[in-house]
Amino acid sequence: MKLLNKIYVVCLLVIPIWVAAQTTVTGVVTEDGTGFSLPDVTVTNQNTLEETFTDLDGNYSIQASEGDVLVFALDNFNDMRITYNNQSAVNVTMGASSSFQLNEVVVIGYGTTTHKDATGSVVAVTEKDFNDGLNTAPEQLLTGKVSGLQITTGGGQPGTGSLIRIRGGSSLNAVSDPLFVVDGIPMDNGASVAGTSNPLNYINPSDIESISVLKDASATAIYGARASNGVIIITTKKGKKGRSLGISFNSSVSLSDRINQVDVLSADQFRQVMTERANPDVAAMMGDANTNWQDQIFKKALGYDSNIGINGMIGNSLPFRVSLGYTNQDGILKTSNFERTTASVSLTPSLLDDHLSIDINARGSYEENQFADGGAIGAAIRMDPTQPIYSGNDDFGGYWEWLNNQGDPNPNATRNPLALLMLKDNHSYVNRSVGNIKFDYKIHGFEDLKAVLNLGYDYAEGKGSETVPTFARMNYDVNNPEEGGFSRQYKQIRRNQLFDFYLNYNKDIASIRSKVDVTAGYSYQSFDYDNYEINQNFIKSDTIGLYQDINTRVLIGFFGRLNYTFNDKYLLTATVRRDGSSRFSPDTRWGWFPSVALAWNIAEENFLKDSQTVSNMKLRLGWGITGQENLGGSPYPYLPIYLSSTNQYGYYPIGGSFIPTLRPNIYDPLLKWEEQTTWNLGLDFGFFNNRLWGSVEFYHKETEDMLQTIAAPLPNLNNLITTNIGTMQNRGVEINVGGDIIKTTDLTWTVNANATYNENEITKISGAGEREFYLAGDAISGGVGNQLLVNMVGVPAYSFYVYEQVYDANGNPIQGAYVDQNGDGIINDLDLRPFHSGRPDWYLGFSSNLNYKNWDFGFSMRANLGNYLYNNIASDAGTYAAIRGTNGYLVNIQSDALNSGFENNEYFSDYYIQNASFLKMDYMTLGYTFRQVFGKTNMRFYGTVQNVFTITDYEGLDPEIGSGLDNNIYPRPRIYTFGVNVNF
Repeated sequence: MKLLNKIYVVCLLVIPIWVAAQTTVTGVVTEDGTGFSLPDVTVTNQNTLEETFTDLDGNYSIQASEGDVLVFALDNFNDMRITYNNQSAVNVTMGASSSFQLNEVVVIGYGTTTHKDATGSVVAVTEKDFNDGLNTAPEQLLTGKVSGLQITTGGGQPGTGSLIRIRGGSSLNAVSDPLFVVDGIPMDNGASVAGTSNPLNYINPSDIESISVLKDASATAIYGARASNGVIIITTKKGKKGRSLGISFNSSVSLSDRINQVDVLSADQFRQVMTERANPDVAAMMGDANTNWQDQIFKKALGYDSNIGINGMIGNSLPFRVSLGYTNQDGILKTSNFERTTASVSLTPSLLDDHLSIDINARGSYEENQFADGGAIGAAIRMDPTQPIYSGNDDFGGYWEWLNNQGDPNPNATRNPLALLMLKDNHSYVNRSVGNIKFDYKIHGFEDLKAVLNLGYDYAEGKGSETVPTFARMNYDVNNPEEGGFSRQYKQIRRNQLFDFYLNYNKDIASIRSKVDVTAGYSYQSFDYDNYEINQNFIKSDTIGLYQDINTRVLIGFFGRLNYTFNDKYLLTATVRRDGSSRFSPDTRWGWFPSVALAWNIAEENFLKDSQTVSNMKLRLGWGITGQENLGGSPYPYLPIYLSSTNQYGYYPIGGSFIPTLRPNIYDPLLKWEEQTTWNLGLDFGFFNNRLWGSVEFYHKETEDMLQTIAAPLPNLNNLITTNIGTMQNRGVEINVGGDIIKTTDLTWTVNANATYNENEITKISGAGEREFYLAGDAISGGVGNQLLVNMVGVPAYSFYVYEQVYDANGNPIQGAYVDQNGDGIINDLDLRPFHSGRPDWYLGFSSNLNYKNWDFGFSMRANLGNYLYNNIASDAGTYAAIRGTNGYLVNIQSDALNSGFENNEYFSDYYIQNASFLKMDYMTLGYTFRQVFGKTNMRFYGTVQNVFTITDYEGLDPEIGSGLDNNIYPRPRIYTFGVNVNF
């Protein structure tokens, strides 16, 4: 009791003294140059964390003591920091800032830099520049924003992944995706997680602070073996020291709608064609219905997305941020759905008098998917429009199906599209947890040297099931209906463990006008996965196939980097990494990956230093070698190992039964790294205090010892082998321009534009014989195993390999008439020729953001020029062959048959190679912000339209298809979103 009394007395003495020491500080905040008052400026006492805002006249008041630091912050203005010295009033003048800041921090491999000090080709995109709308994955935030970066979504399926290429990609069969590094953890590059369409779905886009894109070898070589396709570094939001408690809440609702449909014959048109061209007995197979099958399988779809983030300080030394997000998005294809819950925690304490910084990050996600049967899209195109949806009886679930003379399902006929969706249940469940703890210690007494230890993990567990009931047509057993149907169960566990340790010495040596930044370290990363799958009939009385796989691979690296700056004008970056991969034999396991870059800050020279026009001018030159070890498939392609039978593969027929086998797998003991050598020349510029900024880059990349899967030599039990076969080049130019066109207190208008030209060419192929090419890519729809893409010396990778169509005097294609390329009088495979490719020559991006007082309006557009597509829908369904009914069923006709007049399929005609250049508006958004609602709360309401329009001459459904083959893509919908952002 005596102790409590003493504490009470002390409080009575101390609290009045402390209160008396605090003063109410007032003042006015105005704009530099104009004198206009600035409302809504955030004024923070960095010592007490008290926060307030200026009113409409720029006035504020806040409590402060002598020595406290007051921070004044407002978007589009430079922050001001004022130390309070008992003035009666603190009036502040704030200058407008450029949207491009030379001193803005850019995250790079194992460190940070600034735009001013960067020597490599690095682009940083921050939250204010991200794409708006319903974005479920991180890469969607960048579409069209960065030159040299091409992002093509896999279609309109909710939660789908994307094809991502930096400067054209550098591999053929090896993984061509860039390396993703999230909060210092390199992901398993190109690895898919069972049960999800996108391995990046575990990251909620609302949690991302910035994304850095590293494009040339100078920037990427620090990652060595995995950097040949570029690096994308994602940095998530964290609590920051000195910030008061803040809460942000974002919520939106969206409506997705199909834009158009594949042009096929209506029921009436089909009847007319059948009456005019088909035999009467075939025409008699038509029904009496008028069914638009595409309308039956698609719908309008709703989506919901909400996220809440809380950040602040615990005590005076523990900044934190926590977040929780939920997404539920239906697809426009019936039964498809994507549902995700995410959570994250970030702690960034500083200890030992700020000598030890600890960065703790943990995020988790739970994802559920309902995958619709994509085959329903093709079936809806081909299904006879005169047939009904339902049969009127209970057979096959009540859905109408083509039957043979015995009343059994016709095994060759098109299946009822709606039945494919409604009678198949394909569910998945994915749990994922990714986290790390990073210790950054500035050594006492030698603060220029710090030691960094980063320990990370990535754990993913995906499982799912696919079931089809016994009565469904798609897996119907004619001989024993009760034994039909299908059941597939699968489970996968992936683990990624990281150990990084490095030392960093950073010293500003004023006596010799030099800055030195040296990093040296060691990295160990292991990847292992367990796969299990079993395929059975529906009642699980018969096992069709069983598959189990357990694998591990390891990467070890030693790395070093030197950054040297002299007189703030001349910069040098030298990097080297030595990597070892367990994918290769001890003889070829290790590789060296060096790089060197030079930069000249011309704007710091005396003849430009005081220029009122030129604010930034930097010339950069870089060279380096990076590697590629990620082949996909087997982690041990150099080892002689045995494989067991998997599912329906590898069984041998004996006595009427199929017996599982254990057989030797093909291997290449000399398999080694792909290596890519890159040259990069760049010029960065800024004018008028960086109101106008940009860059021009020229690059040349050559990939040697390309990894390619090719036909295996005989004798072998495998028909394919992965080996090093050749050389490929990418060369091009990138142009970036941005500007603050208007920048006043009430009105700002910022635009950004980028353009990329990329030229790809295969320059060497080993072991392909005289013609030096290999067929590549997926088989097209139609025929058996027809491949239409080729990798050939002298042309771009994955060019189309087709005959040159002959046309009549009226410009109509002549059935079966092709140019005899070699003049031997015979039309055969020797007359096929490479003809265009799916790669665009140019890809462009443009974005605009306009703000007037509380209103904001923005949009983003993209264009691809010079890319072509093979219209496989037209080549397969756009002929009159469908009306013959030779297999006891009818199929609809794609309307191109009315143009070509083809009676038979001409799959290899260049008639179907069509120019797919396009201009797209990705999104358009309009918002209004209510400021200082309920005190310090800002509320922004907005509406966004995504996939606003597409301008193209391409005759198919969508000109944007990464593979170059247009065959039943899940249509990209137009999405209308209404949302609210609230910041407390």
